[in-house]
Formats: sequence, structure tokens, C-alpha cells
Amino acid sequence: MRGSFVKTDRLPDLSLWDKMKGNRNVFSFALELTARCNNNCRHCYINLPVHDKEAKEKELSFDKIMEIADEAVSLGAFWCLLTGGEPLLREDFADIYIALKKKGLLLSVFTNAVPVKEKHIKLFKKYPPRDIEISVYGVTKETYEKVTRIPGSFEKFMRGVDLLLGNGIKVNFKAMALRSNVHELPEIAEFCRKRTREHFRFDPQLHLRFDGNSERNEEIKSERLSPEEIALLEKSDTERFNALEKDCDNLINPQFCNINCNHLFLCGAGNSSFNVSYDGYFRLCSSLWHPDCIYDLKTGSLAEAWRHFVPKVRSMTSNNREFLERCRKCPVVNLCMWCPAHSHLETGKLDVPVEVFCKIAHARAETLSKEIRIC
Repeated sequence: MRGSFVKTDRLPDLSLWDKMKGNRNVFSFALELTARCNNNCRHCYINLPVHDKEAKEKELSFDKIMEIADEAVSLGAFWCLLTGGEPLLREDFADIYIALKKKGLLLSVFTNAVPVKEKHIKLFKKYPPRDIEISVYGVTKETYEKVTRIPGSFEKFMRGVDLLLGNGIKVNFKAMALRSNVHELPEIAEFCRKRTREHFRFDPQLHLRFDGNSERNEEIKSERLSPEEIALLEKSDTERFNALEKDCDNLINPQFCNINCNHLFLCGAGNSSFNVSYDGYFRLCSSLWHPDCIYDLKTGSLAEAWRHFVPKVRSMTSNNREFLERCRKCPVVNLCMWCPAHSHLETGKLDVPVEVFCKIAHARAETLSKEIRIC
């Protein structure tokens, strides 16, 4: 939901799940083309160096990507997100992009805009994407490059943005709320909203590393805002707070105290979308890296993963009493950053409460209860 931090699919929609089990044939998927990136952002959960030989060797080949895409289309896929890392680093990006377009897929691209060149403009003008989403880390050289840690990246970022917008290519903007750029977020929001009619969105949720790198995880934690800072920041953004006000009845739900369900996945993961990692692993969502929740497409088929593996994962349950009593019955769970995927990244297990997420949820709930009488 643009303009808001909430994930409205946190509420269980069992009727939808029942329908999807019987007719799982309309969906979208994300392809991570690479884990390599030209930036080295302090908060990033996936990036590896541009010239990382091992990472490059693990990347799916053009032929394997086409094999996955053909199977996805045959199963009913209609939309594909190309992401990374930085997807434009792939030398065969244009070949992949054109081939997917010719299969009838709507395409979106996530990029930092730094590598954008005239050749990309020609490509996107001839074969227009559904949209291109750009991450904005700062609107001054000092702030931007404090986050990216790459000298000269801000100038290239601005050039890439200007090239895209100047050629009429649809662009959406997003930002991460970081310790390193929070002082500049109002200016970031103004920068973005001036350049696009679409809603600008920012996200305070910083995922830990998919590869478990402990040193990088400490960097990510150092960039996290406090629960109180997050609640105040969201309150200060009128567009975001209006979205919260509109959806308040769903976000704070006292009836959750009566839920006795012990299923782990009550979100929408795997209902109508999936993710393929740069090295060929199928996941229900991009953050779900628990070994019991990934499927190797290099040795199995997408049809098997979609039709049989997804229901198996979604049927997983928990017997952890602390989780069942605290998280499953929590009336403000929809204000929380908790989910099985993030629980695993934070604790190594799928069903453990995460204290910092709990504090964020209650800080948000307190702000809402003070400002919105209907809550």
C-alpha cells in the first residue's frame, strides 16, 4: 500500500487462500538478476561487490531465466519485477528484459539509477516498463554518499534520474529511513513528490542480511531508528498518517486476542506471488530464507514449487507458547514488523517474538490512540 507502512495482508484471508489452492493461476513474481551492486549501502541486506567473481558465477544464466519465465507464464504469471542487487549491472540485462517483454509479461525494474545510461533509455523507450522504482538515499552529496559509501555516486544518481524523467519514462521513488539520512527525510520527500505524480513512500524497516554476515548486520542495526523515532516520523508525514487514519480499524484489532490459530503464515506470502533469488532459489517472499522454506529451481521445477511446495510451507505451524500467546493474539500485530521471515533473520527461528518489533508496534499504537479517537 503506497504512502503507508502497513501490510494489509497481515490479516488472515482464509477465503482467498482456499480459492488460490483451487485456482492458483494468476500471479506475479520477482527475479533477482544479481546480488552485486555498484553501491555499498550501509543498510543493505543483499549487496555484494560489483566484481565479486563467486557471486557472478552463481547468477542464473539467460537460458535458465527464460526456462523459469516460460514456466511461470504457462502457470499464469502476468507481471515480473526485475531486481537485485542492481539489475542493470547484468551485461545481458537488455536481452533478458526484451525476451521477458516478448513473452507478454508486464515488467517493473528496481534500480538505484546510478548505472543508467543512454542505452537503457533507448531500451525503455522502445519497450516501456510498467514502472521503474528508484531508491533515494539522500538529496545532498554528503548524505547520499554517507549511505552508499561510493564517491561520485550522487552525481551519477542525479544524472540517471534526470535521464529517465527527461525522456518521459515512468518513475516511482522510495526511501529508507536511516540514522544516516533521517535529518534529510523531509527534503527527500519533497524531492520525490516534485518529480512524480505517484505516491512517495519511505520504509523504516531494515532487514538483516540474507547471508547472515554478522559485521554487516551490526551496521544495519546501527542505522535503525528507535521505536519512538519511527512513530514520530510517521506521524509527521501527512500522507502517511492519513493512510493510517483511514485503515485504523484494521490495524488495531482487539478480536485478535481470541485467535487460537497456530499457523505461522497468516500473511499473503505465496498466495499470488513468489521470488527467485539470483542463484536460483524459490521463496514465497524475498525475505524468507529459512532452509525449510526455500526450493532449488536448479534441481526442481517451478510447477512443483508453486503447486506443492508453497502449500507445504504455508501449512507450517508453531508450538512455541511464547509466540502463540504474545504474537498470534496481539491486537496490534498489524502495526508490527514481525513475520516468520523476519523472525528467522533476527533470531534464526520462524516463531520467536522480536522485542524491537514489539516496541515499534506499541509505539505506533500509542501514537494512533492519542491522535485518532476511533481507535
